[in-house]
Amino acid sequence: MIIQKKFLISEPEFERELFGNFDENIKLIESTLNIDVTLREGNIILIGDEKNVDAALSLMNELHATVSNGKKLDKQSIMYSLSLLMEGEENRIQELEGTIVLTKKGTPVQPKTIGQKEYVKLIEDNDITFGIGPAGTGKTYLAVAMAVKAFKRDEVNRIILTRPAVEAGESLGYLPGDLQEKIDPYLRPLYDALFEMLGGDKVNKYIERGIIEVAPLAFMRGRTLDNSFIILDEAQNTTPEQMKMFLTRLGFGSKAVITGDVTQTDLPSSKKSGLVQATYILKDVKGIGIKELTDRDVVRHELVQRIIKAYDKYDKREAYKREQKEERKRNSKR
Repeated sequence: MIIQKKFLISEPEFERELFGNFDENIKLIESTLNIDVTLREGNIILIGDEKNVDAALSLMNELHATVSNGKKLDKQSIMYSLSLLMEGEENRIQELEGTIVLTKKGTPVQPKTIGQKEYVKLIEDNDITFGIGPAGTGKTYLAVAMAVKAFKRDEVNRIILTRPAVEAGESLGYLPGDLQEKIDPYLRPLYDALFEMLGGDKVNKYIERGIIEVAPLAFMRGRTLDNSFIILDEAQNTTPEQMKMFLTRLGFGSKAVITGDVTQTDLPSSKKSGLVQATYILKDVKGIGIKELTDRDVVRHELVQRIIKAYDKYDKREAYKREQKEERKRNSKR
């Protein structure tokens, strides 16, 4: 049965945020819920099947609360809210409230998905946290935000950011410059996040004073890191020996976050990833949190989610083919 219900707009800001550029947000809601949405005399009119209209009304209430709390709506956040709605979890939208830190421009850095919120909570509650997931899930960015937050609160004295300098199809030796200049491109995503949150001048000043250190993983050997927030990025490219070395650097008053994507390992095929091994060995150790983010937590262009899903589907299909091939070999030997 087709019904009509209205939602009163109590503030103009909500109307602007809800409709978006060229009504793209409303069009997304209409197509997903199979309803019509119109604006009439300060009311949002919802027309369609009763079940769908009721769902849309529930969504409007949650989105209105989000905007009232100062958060912006965009196509990506609407899509995620709709996915929660379809799973009957629209009331969880409000769990995403809470600013970690403000960027240099005053923009709040906040978790954008439930998975990201759980990841941030694990970092708060544990001395060591593993954040594992595909590109675009905010693993590194949120870890840097948490490091800046801890530093600003005087919970740590230093921020240390590190990556294994593994050659991903290119040779370090052929890159121009000295060693630092050769490895800087590998550390650029870490620099970018710091510059956005603290500003370039302040970051450079902190680096000169040793308050912020950005270095390849090899530089961590033989050190004990006290009162520091340490982030190991691209950890899928560590060997088991390197991972153990890094984990045992943790000193008093320190916190470590290890991030990586186990599907994008650049190690030689004969080498086992230290990240994969560590999460298996340490999964039940108290004080260590492990969060696996998925394509649902991707906060880049929506096409990135589809790319990740396509590759995941391909990998599963290839794994199945290998299993069938091995099974035929075993049967032929009987």
